[in-house]
Amino acid sequence: MKKRFSSATFQVVFFVLLLGLTNLTAYSQNNPAPFSINESPLPAPTSPVMDYANVLDANTKQVLEQRLIEFRDKTNPKVELAVAIVKTTGERPIFDYSLAVARGWKIGSKETDNPSALLMIAVDDRKYFTQVSKDLEDELPDGLVGQLQRQNLVPAFRQQNYGKGISDTMEAYIRTIEGKQGDVPIAGNTEKKTQSKGSLSICNIVICLIVLFVILLTIFSRFGSSKKGRDDDDHWRGGGFGGGGGAASALPWVIGSILTSGSGGSSSSSGWGGSSSGGGGDSWGGFGGGGDFGGGGAGGDW
Repeated sequence: MKKRFSSATFQVVFFVLLLGLTNLTAYSQNNPAPFSINESPLPAPTSPVMDYANVLDANTKQVLEQRLIEFRDKTNPKVELAVAIVKTTGERPIFDYSLAVARGWKIGSKETDNPSALLMIAVDDRKYFTQVSKDLEDELPDGLVGQLQRQNLVPAFRQQNYGKGISDTMEAYIRTIEGKQGDVPIAGNTEKKTQSKGSLSICNIVICLIVLFVILLTIFSRFGSSKKGRDDDDHWRGGGFGGGGGAASALPWVIGSILTSGSGGSSSSSGWGGSSSGGGGDSWGGFGGGGDFGGGGAGGDW
């Protein structure tokens, strides 16, 4: 009787221990490591636009991604802008949540100057916040960020048009940055084009002066030799720039040709409607490894 009781007791204890171990494993899986303001609660990004709530259609997401990539590649220093959309941040305030994502994803360059920003959306919570890095706060101060979001994001979100609200807000950020930086320079290209254009203009002026000098010299030579007789004068008219019009009549044509050739080769370098050389905006390549966010930015709800 005692042996049977001991065996049954052993089985019960073993079952309780097994059940406790199972519950402990499940608890550890459902409760990850404690929240850290420097580590992202979201998985590693595969795009500058991460939609975990599935509120963006494929075309809108692709266009927005391309816009942010092209803007990054055309700025110097590179400005990295990102979007993260979740259903909820849980019990965590969206400020803390978005700051952890911005730092954990290391948005921005590793260089000393690493301007960047993250727009975080929590759809079910109806909250948003844009984290602005320390090196972008001059271009996007807190008050202006809040104003741009209220103008572009909130009205569209109230109509559940998330794609328009996000796209318009990011576009407003881009235009603001461009405006405050004086048409953000394209790295390695703008300065060369400006120098080339300036050099070409000076060259045109010099050539025009030389041509004008030669023509005037020829005309003066003609008047100086007029005493040699009519035959010599007729001979001069038959040469030079061709008969009939004379040297003076060729001047407008020569100058016009020079100016036309100088200005006709210029190409438009404006904005984002045209294709960029080399296809630099076709690949993302991940964020730069910065993450230098100090809590600047603004947010709200809708």
